[in-house]
Amino acid sequence: MAKRDSAADLVGLLSVEGQDLAAAWVREVSGSQSGRISAAELDRELRELFDALVDALRQGAADVHSEQMSEVRALLTELSRNRARQGFSPTETAISVFALKRVLEPVLSDGTAEQIRAYLQFNALLDGMGLFVIETYTQTRDEIITSQAEQLLELSTPVVRLWDGVIAVPLVGTLDSARTQVVMEKLLQALVDTGSEQAIIDITGVPAVDTQVAQHLLKTIVAARLMGAECTVSGISPQIAQTIVALGIEFDDIVTKASLADALKLALRRSGVDVVVHQGVQR
Repeated sequence: MAKRDSAADLVGLLSVEGQDLAAAWVREVSGSQSGRISAAELDRELRELFDALVDALRQGAADVHSEQMSEVRALLTELSRNRARQGFSPTETAISVFALKRVLEPVLSDGTAEQIRAYLQFNALLDGMGLFVIETYTQTRDEIITSQAEQLLELSTPVVRLWDGVIAVPLVGTLDSARTQVVMEKLLQALVDTGSEQAIIDITGVPAVDTQVAQHLLKTIVAARLMGAECTVSGISPQIAQTIVALGIEFDDIVTKASLADALKLALRRSGVDVVVHQGVQR
């Protein structure tokens, strides 16, 4: 009974002072977020959240995970995702919720004992809302980072058409299992899209190769062969050659060339193109 009375006291306070408190909340938050989010958008977000929160309290919401808080959670999720995409920090995002505490404090300075008790309960609810915001923000940021990493992998693994029927994948930088998997997928898809029968994997710009990476490259070559294409690996450095030998990785039936130019010359010959060297220039 006491809890219901306290909640009723707080709902009454928020309802009576609603417009003023919502406006004060917007002003409090805008002080730290002005310039990066429009005043109209911030006003809309917080006023919708304020109204939904009052409705949830009126229905007897006890914490952020209560059934009555479903609309509040939806609005908090939208706010958190927007802030994450807009580049706000976790602290700046949480302030959007916790600022309501500071707005209520002056209003309750002369409050009754019932209002003070209700405010303390409301504080606990706001703490739960703040944690919910941080969790949603973190999840969104992780999704953004993962998406950006995948896009970088795509950009750092180009497939180049060198000649009719000849494509190449010039690799630069560190190779790991994830990136070599992307190499396989893009190369095989390029073989389908271009109808090429010759593929060159150039690792001139790769500083090191470990067992997993070598195995992925081998699988890529085998998969290409199953699709009717021949692969040539070019640019194997002395260090990588020593590593492959030390690891006992078998490249017996795979053609390797010292440079991309040599690999291209071989691929062209396999394609039936005459390659003639004239005054140091291949034609």
